[in-house]
Amino acid sequence: MKTYILPAVKITFFTVLIFGIVYPLFIVGIAGLVAPDGGDGETIQVNGKTIGFELIGQSFKTEKYFNSRPSAINYNAAATGGSDKGPSNPDYLKQVKERINDFISKNPGIRREDIPVDLITASGGGLDPQISPQAAYVQIPRIAKARGLSEEKLKVLVEQYVQPPLLNLFGFSIVHVLSLNIALDQLH
Repeated sequence: MKTYILPAVKITFFTVLIFGIVYPLFIVGIAGLVAPDGGDGETIQVNGKTIGFELIGQSFKTEKYFNSRPSAINYNAAATGGSDKGPSNPDYLKQVKERINDFISKNPGIRREDIPVDLITASGGGLDPQISPQAAYVQIPRIAKARGLSEEKLKVLVEQYVQPPLLNLFGFSIVHVLSLNIALDQLH
């Protein structure tokens, strides 16, 4: 028995050392050298001030901005994750109905069936910084009214921020909400 325990302890120690310490430090070092901003995340700045991150969504609740996708974790990047509630969960269904009613009250004239799903359901990670182009287009009448802009001008702006799928093959088109809202603030 002694002949098996000592080698097992040595192998366990060696494995923990290599895969628990050396390998993670190596990967962090490589990321610091090759990743944008040294692996700290790509920041979005306006006038030299950091206002957000490229890959972390934010909440926009006022009528003059495009709303982001809802977050099950209140956009807390330290606690990424979904709600783990399925479509048959009564609490989840209640939450989705509340989001629908809230959206309709802030966007009069929009029918329930015209609300894109990404505006009423949270993502799996809870931090999506993008919405679908349809989710942006459906918000244009509200924002145009709040800002005194034409809907056509806002549609052109949204179209400028639609990002096509990867290689036009994989995924779907998206709109980065923070970048769009920054551009919206710069419209005259």
